[in-house]
Amino acid sequence: MKKTFVIATVLILTLLGSSASFAATLRVGATPIPHAEILNVVVPILADAGIGLDIVEFTDYLTPNLALQEGELDANFFQHIPYLESFNEDSGADLVALVGVHVEPLGIYSHRYTSLEALPTKATIAIPNDVTNGGRALLLLQAAGLIALHPEAGSTPTVFDIRENKGQIRFVELEAAQLTRSLPDVDAAIINGNYALQANLNPATDALFLEGAESPYVNILAVRADDKDNPLLLKLAEALISVDVRDFIIETYDGSIVPVF
Repeated sequence: MKKTFVIATVLILTLLGSSASFAATLRVGATPIPHAEILNVVVPILADAGIGLDIVEFTDYLTPNLALQEGELDANFFQHIPYLESFNEDSGADLVALVGVHVEPLGIYSHRYTSLEALPTKATIAIPNDVTNGGRALLLLQAAGLIALHPEAGSTPTVFDIRENKGQIRFVELEAAQLTRSLPDVDAAIINGNYALQANLNPATDALFLEGAESPYVNILAVRADDKDNPLLLKLAEALISVDVRDFIIETYDGSIVPVF
């Protein structure tokens, strides 16, 4: 049975007029920044092909995958492959990546300090509470030299995999969407790029430490496995890796988001 999602979580934007104006309309879920903004760029590209685009905005990471799984959406655009794989494993879903678009570097942010060296002993650092992004945050802290992890922990370590914590960092695990709000109450927080941008943080200039451009966490257009050859969705995938989108990402986000095509 399909689920109905509350308006408080989902905002439906019908772009370029009614879907009746087009031969077909795709319904795609996205977080507002940058994903919905990037999807706006492809609206006229799809319109030229007779395809309408309804962009459904979500404020969390779980609901857009549930909506796609339940058939409420044709695709979604908000996540990277490790998160998608974790969702599939946990829920028994069969969602797949159709195309990779960009990387949103994960960053360490603080309202209290201007450098990692200034962080005090027993600093409180907030990290995402989901397995994938929580592990990614710990790997970032290791790259920054603040902790060391057991090598066997792999790509999804937890706080229990920390083997060295010289600064006696104290961890607070929060939903990714809440991390920017935690900044006044913690010494630092590790925040996903889309949520940083929504909070008017510029990853390229405001982060104390930023994930490198070689990050494997490429943001993707996701669809149900049965729809991976759907010609309408393939048109959307093609539009998302167009020159127009590449130029928009480079000009709009000034290095805070990196196109991968």
